[in-house]
Amino acid sequence: MTDDLLSTWRPLLAAEASAEAQAAGTEPGDLEQAVWVRLLERLDTDGPPPDPQRWLRRAVRSEARRCRRTTRLESPYDGEPAADHAAGPEQLALAAARRRALRDAVRRLPGRCPRLMTALLSPKDLTYREIAGELGISQGSLGPERSKCLGCLRRLLTTEVAARGARG
Repeated sequence: MTDDLLSTWRPLLAAEASAEAQAAGTEPGDLEQAVWVRLLERLDTDGPPPDPQRWLRRAVRSEARRCRRTTRLESPYDGEPAADHAAGPEQLALAAARRRALRDAVRRLPGRCPRLMTALLSPKDLTYREIAGELGISQGSLGPERSKCLGCLRRLLTTEVAARGARG
């Protein structure tokens, strides 16, 4: 049943979504996805619509209206909030504490991870080629090694944050 729906409705849905997307301020694929979700929810509760083409057109228009309302209510940031250069003393102290905690956690990592993570966090902004040369490993193994080290770091920091939160 769903395979028939997909093959039958896909062209109409794509055309309707393309027609409505620009005015809604969204991508046609996003509208299509929202309508497919709505259809699946309907199939679970009420079954297939009696007039599929009419239902599909209405669903696309309804989702487009919802996108327009959402867009009207949202307001963009004037600047990147994380890049606030006028940070007060509290923000500076907290940022310094986070950097210290990160450096401490990096030093406790196993194997080559401390050297690799230090190189990746370096303010020199080294390339993978430079890091691989500095560590004496192949550039191709740098990505997998980095993933392994980030996983270790994530686990280490997660247990520390959980332990601190439990005390407080």
